[in-house]
Amino acid sequence: MMKRSKIKELLKSPPFGKEVLVKGWVRTKRGNRNIAFIALNDGSTINNIQIVVDTASFDDNLLKEISTGACIAVEGMLAESPGKGQNVEIQARKIEIYGKCDAETYPLQKKGHSMEFLREIAHLRFRTNTFGAVFRIRHAMAFAIHKYFNDRGFYYLHTPIITGSDCEGAGEMFHVTTLDLKNVPIDTDGEIDFSNDFFGKETNLTVSGQLEGELGALSLGEIYTFGPTFRAENSNTPRHLAEFWMIEPEMAFYDLNDNMDLAEDFLKYLIAYALENCTEDLQFLNDMIDRDLLGRLRFVLDNEFVRINYTEAVNILTTSGRKWEFPVGFGRDLQAEHERYLVETHFKRPVIITDYPKEIKAFYMKQNDDGRTVRAMDVLFPGIGEIIGGSQREEDYDKLKNRITELKLPEKDLWWYLDTRKFGTAPHSGFGLGFERMILFMTGMSNIRDVIPFPRTPKNAEF
Repeated sequence: MMKRSKIKELLKSPPFGKEVLVKGWVRTKRGNRNIAFIALNDGSTINNIQIVVDTASFDDNLLKEISTGACIAVEGMLAESPGKGQNVEIQARKIEIYGKCDAETYPLQKKGHSMEFLREIAHLRFRTNTFGAVFRIRHAMAFAIHKYFNDRGFYYLHTPIITGSDCEGAGEMFHVTTLDLKNVPIDTDGEIDFSNDFFGKETNLTVSGQLEGELGALSLGEIYTFGPTFRAENSNTPRHLAEFWMIEPEMAFYDLNDNMDLAEDFLKYLIAYALENCTEDLQFLNDMIDRDLLGRLRFVLDNEFVRINYTEAVNILTTSGRKWEFPVGFGRDLQAEHERYLVETHFKRPVIITDYPKEIKAFYMKQNDDGRTVRAMDVLFPGIGEIIGGSQREEDYDKLKNRITELKLPEKDLWWYLDTRKFGTAPHSGFGLGFERMILFMTGMSNIRDVIPFPRTPKNAEF
């Protein structure tokens, strides 16, 4: 039995004159009475391999059943191609059809399709050139993330998806319950009685693995999480998902400067990895989706990130002479228009903003001596705005406890988190990178729903 070859390998170093076996899906079929040309793709590369078929050597009925979308296996001799556009072709000797494709109802014909339409057929959109490229890059980035942290001595920590705490304190969480929703039990105070629920308490899908990640860092030294997170935020925008993946490193003995150094090095590593290992897919997306993609990736790689504090950023924005859709002022969160102005117009470099007002940041961030700001950091990229958010964490027990009380957070759900500040506390820091935001930047796609295989958004949980 001949071993199957991947098209990617045959195109890279073709063993001309040898018999090969390829399997894949038909992208196009053309030709005349004497000869047929089939473009075959197996998902291993953006490029197709051309199958040359001498029609006299094959049954007419077999050839009629080979249409766009059909899955076939082809045995034949690999030869140099005299035609334009490809160097390699397979001269078919044997063809087997694994799966026919109804040409009349197959939705992916040889024409342009809108991204909106392809979202409606997300179970088939992998077969397009665009989404093949996007999801190969997504894989490469996932691998590069694990490689980066592993090579630097970090430990991969699996934090829980079901949790009893709200890391961000925003309350936008999905409930997890086995209670009968048609007959929800109520206690004597008129509240939902969770005592007979599966976990015996109110639980939710996690918005972040950070708090649990800190527990690991305060023993193992340096850890990272990489898993799905959930936000029940009713945001129908090109930048929001209800289910997305997060990379969250946490490091003992890192201050804010160490944290910024790691974030910059990490992002540059991922971009360099993609440029080296995803060349053809990136070139395709640059040519077909975003002409500035490769230039923007190199721009980030070639420039040191500017580091300024929040107060300086606000001053730059208020004296810019620009009219903003969202007002700017101390104590207001920066919006995408402000972030992009700083990166793309003012500094013309990636920017890290630090020391935000404590009122607009989470309870766990280390408080500065001024009593007004915290040791937060946001990394801003061209075209996208914030791509990383992080901070030095508050290691002082009393300050952290007071902040929890100030914000009226439920201390009963955070007792274990406070314990780490009682028993051998240490300075530590961490950040979160939204994986889909990174893939959006890496691919030049304009909608975050197009960089995750099956997007989960308000009123949409198909497939």
